[in-house]
Amino acid sequence: MAANSSLAELFAQKSDAELLYMAQNAPRYPPALGAAAVRELQQRGLVPTVPAAPRATDNLPAPAPDEPWHYLALDTLRRLLRPSAAYFATPLLLTLNVLVFGLMVAAGADIFHPQSAILVAWGSNFSPLTLPGQPWRLLTSCFLHGGLAHLLLNALALLFLGRLTESWLGPGRVLLFYLLSGVGGSLASLWWHAAGVNSVGASGAIFGLYGLLLAVALTGAVPLSRQQRYSLLWLVLLLVPSQLQAGLQGTGTTDNAAHIGGLLTGWGLGLLYAVWRQLLKTK
Repeated sequence: MAANSSLAELFAQKSDAELLYMAQNAPRYPPALGAAAVRELQQRGLVPTVPAAPRATDNLPAPAPDEPWHYLALDTLRRLLRPSAAYFATPLLLTLNVLVFGLMVAAGADIFHPQSAILVAWGSNFSPLTLPGQPWRLLTSCFLHGGLAHLLLNALALLFLGRLTESWLGPGRVLLFYLLSGVGGSLASLWWHAAGVNSVGASGAIFGLYGLLLAVALTGAVPLSRQQRYSLLWLVLLLVPSQLQAGLQGTGTTDNAAHIGGLLTGWGLGLLYAVWRQLLKTK
């Protein structure tokens, strides 16, 4: 401490020129001398005082704590289900499907294998009742499901296809085409199963979205790049046959007639939409 004090007194007697020379040539001197020259120059106001550099961790936001994967998954799902002016058909349809299934289970249906009588009571596509006097079953059956696994599979497919089609066609058209495809699938199921059927599920309507995308890709009803068009064609041509084949190899409870009926309905609606777009361009 005494050495530092005497050093400061010594440097206080030096001229400004000497101090500046020592500060500029500090590497030539011991570190203590160079530092003492700089301190004296700072006291005389000839050299500005430089504040200490902040540590690397100063003023930096604290790192976000690692969130469990299920929180991240729920946050992603919440964003996908959040409706907006340009995206409301898919969240609405998903909500209705889940709500109806939850109410049906709360009313006594088995969550994995709902009883046939309960499905009929809730509006399934039941041959003896649908066309003779309850045609609304053609649509209500599209919001019923034969178990939790059935609901989850259809919900995932609807989430993927619905978001894709809404971004190109708009939510209003997607909602209309979805419902019409569901009715088309129900009619095809009644026609094919002449001996009688008790059918439920959104699969016919979902296959209608496949048909709609196929028509859009082939007709150019929506402006797409060549890469987008090819990707869309591959998506439909790979997924549709594989899902139909899975239905044929299943337990026999899969209604492929409804799938094909919905697919053709969606395809036809897509062609009509393309024609309508072309007519608008020529006017």
